[in-house]
Amino acid sequence: MAFTDFKSIQQVQETFNIKYAEENYIEFDELEPSPEFLSEFNFSRKHIDIFASEASRCENVIYPIIRDVFKHYVACYALWSHKTLSYDAILTGIPDYLITSKSELGKTMLGLPIVVLVEAKQNNFSEGWGQCLAELLAAQKINKDERKAVHGVVTDGEFWQFGKLTVDTFTKNEMVFSISELKRIFGALSFIIKDH
Repeated sequence: MAFTDFKSIQQVQETFNIKYAEENYIEFDELEPSPEFLSEFNFSRKHIDIFASEASRCENVIYPIIRDVFKHYVACYALWSHKTLSYDAILTGIPDYLITSKSELGKTMLGLPIVVLVEAKQNNFSEGWGQCLAELLAAQKINKDERKAVHGVVTDGEFWQFGKLTVDTFTKNEMVFSISELKRIFGALSFIIKDH
């Protein structure tokens, strides 16, 4: 079994006895997109069909946003793209993006704790959250501190949803953010990174 075998939040709940809650827990840091990011992003929107496929969404929207936020935290954190994450034979796979603490051994080693997992899905948020929640559970077990929240993001590039796993409760943020609210997305991503 792998993360991709989980097709819904309910499937993960039933398998691992996870409680579900909803609340607006996201706060917004004051973090503006950099001028360089905005220039590239506007260029891509104007000249490329950035929402044509899942790969296009990742390359032209999702990764550039995460990378621009990450630049503010590069001294303490590491950003990973498509890095294998494995706790056991069931909780294993390749999340789209991970943010972890920086390893003392350098950029080639996954640091702990794992702070944020991002799952990119083209218009399938139910499946995206099933996969992301399984990833959050693996991260929590690898971190060995279930009291510290591990944050997840599921996005199709246009809409961004946030959730967190603390102990045995998954809390989904009620508010969904649109790409038209770029500053709020940046602020939310910054907030969940700093929550560690």
